[in-house]
Amino acid sequence: MRVISCIATEHNLWLVLLAALTCVTGCWVTIGLFDRARKTADVQMKGWLFLTAVAAGSSIWCTHFIAMLAYRPEAPISFDPFLTMISLIIAIAGAGAGFVLASGMLSRVIPELGGCVVGIAISAMHYTGMMAYHVAGIVEWDPGYVAASVIISMVFSAAAIGQAVRRPFVWSHYLAMGLLVLAIVGLHFTGMAAVSVTPLSFMTSGTNPDILEAMAVAVAVVGLIVAATGFASHLIDERGRLESFERLQHLALNDSLTGLANRVSFNDRLDDEIERAREDEETMTAVIVIDLDRFKEINDLRGHAAGDQALKIVARRLAKLTGDGEFVARLGGDEFAAIKRFKDQNDLLGLVSRLEKSLFEPLQLEDFEIATGASIGVAVYPRDGDDRERLVSNADLAMYRAKNDVSRAVCFYESNMDEAARARRALANDLRLAIERGELSLHYQVQTSVSTGAICGYEALLRWTHPERGMIAPSEFIPIAEENGSILAIGEWVLRTACAEAASWASDYKIAVNLSPVQFAHADLAKLVHHILVETGLSPRRLELELTESTIVADKFRTLHVLRQIKALGVTIAIDDFGTGYSSLDTLRSFPFDKIKLDRSFMADVERSPQAKAIVRAVLTLGRSLEIPVLAEGVETHDQLSILQVEGCNEAQGYFLGRPRPIDQILSQLTPQVPAIAAIASQSATAMPLILEASSRLVSRR
Repeated sequence: MRVISCIATEHNLWLVLLAALTCVTGCWVTIGLFDRARKTADVQMKGWLFLTAVAAGSSIWCTHFIAMLAYRPEAPISFDPFLTMISLIIAIAGAGAGFVLASGMLSRVIPELGGCVVGIAISAMHYTGMMAYHVAGIVEWDPGYVAASVIISMVFSAAAIGQAVRRPFVWSHYLAMGLLVLAIVGLHFTGMAAVSVTPLSFMTSGTNPDILEAMAVAVAVVGLIVAATGFASHLIDERGRLESFERLQHLALNDSLTGLANRVSFNDRLDDEIERAREDEETMTAVIVIDLDRFKEINDLRGHAAGDQALKIVARRLAKLTGDGEFVARLGGDEFAAIKRFKDQNDLLGLVSRLEKSLFEPLQLEDFEIATGASIGVAVYPRDGDDRERLVSNADLAMYRAKNDVSRAVCFYESNMDEAARARRALANDLRLAIERGELSLHYQVQTSVSTGAICGYEALLRWTHPERGMIAPSEFIPIAEENGSILAIGEWVLRTACAEAASWASDYKIAVNLSPVQFAHADLAKLVHHILVETGLSPRRLELELTESTIVADKFRTLHVLRQIKALGVTIAIDDFGTGYSSLDTLRSFPFDKIKLDRSFMADVERSPQAKAIVRAVLTLGRSLEIPVLAEGVETHDQLSILQVEGCNEAQGYFLGRPRPIDQILSQLTPQVPAIAAIASQSATAMPLILEASSRLVSRR
């Protein structure tokens, strides 16, 4: 009752309300700034704690000063400017120390301890301010009220900071603000209830109340400005954080190149659509996977900048096609995907038709126009899968079937595709164990001189004898090995085995070994080759490594660097399947190959196609001009060999000259026949038919 009586009878009530407004505003800003400080670290935390201390100290001081001006002792009053400023410093420094302790920046202490320090700072500020308050009268203090005011300040401050840090409730922010207000107001008015002023009788005139009110308003304005500044800083930072969050969220959920949704957004949207379809049995959801067909060609011919431009154009087209219940995303590379919610199958077919039409329209890239085309696979929930993973997997299977079928661009999932996929996965698992089980072996195909018939060397060809399926063609298992990464171990085994067997031969025939593009991308190939040569004792000049142009195109600079390292070892390099790549002449210019292997597709038509024969002649002429020997692959008839002899080809390889066989069979049959072939080949040109016929008979006996 003493406190209530003090407020009601000894204070200007509207100034008390002004002090309360200043206190509430300042405490709200203070708790907000402190909460922001706790969410940061290092220098940012220090900056926010400084703003918290300034907001808290100025709010405490302004509340005290306005309330002091509201006090009516009925005697003249004055203020000591020095102690008044000291009280402000005490408020800011003390509050700052308490908030630093509560934040845990210096040490891990309970937040309530920091709150107690804030309460002590409030008390120290108040009683320092009271020392600066001079009144013309006799001032008496009640120690009980003084002690009670300090306890109130510490208890409520500790509770306020504890709420702000621990946040056990949703409304803890507002509860902390209210408790801090009670700490400040409770301290002040309980402390004022401890004061009793007896005016001196000879002092008849008091301080002009208008001046006191003006001072109170001025202090309130300054206090509110300080609080508003802190609040503005908080708003600016919060806005910056929100913008950063939105930007990061956009980057996390959208493709940075095309602006379409990315795989994460696609997965989230598909989960939502599946959930909606589960709730509504009439609704179905389709997953449409799209893979561009000629995107690699754009990259190879025009560079990655043109490829990026093509992806942007395709993305814009796809985005324009989508309507209600439709969603499109870029999953990565040249792979896109769409989701369609539908009840009528015709709606799905309509979207697929629009996608197909859009994807097959030509792309205009500066002065270059190309139609990429696409392979499209479709799977439908719940018919083709009851969850996201299965739907996407089945749509992928359908897309790969479309890619392998030149007659159509769109394929819907069929259940028998699962069986093929399972068989492929089983084969991949068996392939990983093929080396350990000793199921791999090497066969060798002879390479001979076209002009003399002499053996030049052998190409090592990998064979896999499966324990259940028997002999599996390399064209079937090599792509699987390249997909799952087992080609690295297999390639190393092939190279080591071929070099070891060749080192044991009595003759110095060359041994040619094919390299996979994956070996260039994932292994220190030059170091591996050097290690195997040292280990097996094979002379580097007897080893010839073959690679296709696609290997070089994939990463030209790195591949050529590795090839130069290998060539420095003394190993020869041959370019395989020449004439089928995108940039054969540029490839020959970039690296001095030791041999050109003419692709077998040209030999298949050389007898009946003038164009194929002209291409063979051009490649042979190119080889002679560059002083690079040419080996023709796929020689299967007498006439093909005759053409190569007339055109001046250096070497040949094919079934007509010898089928791939284990090396022990080939060496045991060929050793005594080489001189006979050479003798026949040395006859005059008029005996050419007889030479070819004799060579044919001898080779067939091999």
